[in-house]
Amino acid sequence: MKEINVTGQKRTDLGKKASKALRKEGLVPCNLYGEKKGENGAPEALSFAVPFSELRKVIYTPHVYVINLIIDGESHTAIMKEIQFHPTTDAPLHVDFYEVNDQKPITIGIPVKLVGLAQGVRDGGRMNLSIRKINVTAPYQAIPEHLDIDVTALKIGKSIKVGDLSFEGLELATSKAVVVCSIKMTRNAQLAAADADADADAAAE
Repeated sequence: MKEINVTGQKRTDLGKKASKALRKEGLVPCNLYGEKKGENGAPEALSFAVPFSELRKVIYTPHVYVINLIIDGESHTAIMKEIQFHPTTDAPLHVDFYEVNDQKPITIGIPVKLVGLAQGVRDGGRMNLSIRKINVTAPYQAIPEHLDIDVTALKIGKSIKVGDLSFEGLELATSKAVVVCSIKMTRNAQLAAADADADADAAAE
């Protein structure tokens, strides 16, 4: 996984009013969760704020990053866990980060990358990508930037499911029954198949 630096500052004023004031200043309220727990056993968050300009590079990208969060000069290694967007403007309202280390495995969605020209596409079919990410579990250093899936042998009417895949050092957390991609029959492929059948019948006569 790629690494990227994001700088923020601790916030002590919490609540809706304080968060609204931060957003007016171009800051996005954030929480960092990790191993630390409160008296009731629930995860305890470190509250901080990050300039929207800093967050853009990790939100509006297809890449998945390990983020080096620098909060008031203190460094934390984290992944982005959840983003709340404004319902009409799509501006980020709040971001949750999760602190990671090199010992404890994490579960995160990694982009799928289809490799090769599928046989079914060569035969006139259409590739249909059903999911863009697969959830994997592993220590963060072992997690790749994307999951390469060889589709060269995939034929029309066939699909690849999560259960058909395996990657060294990774446990796949997405359900095995989930379809990753498939080749759909197209009108052109149907016509080509019909022509081929007609030619075969003519040759047999």
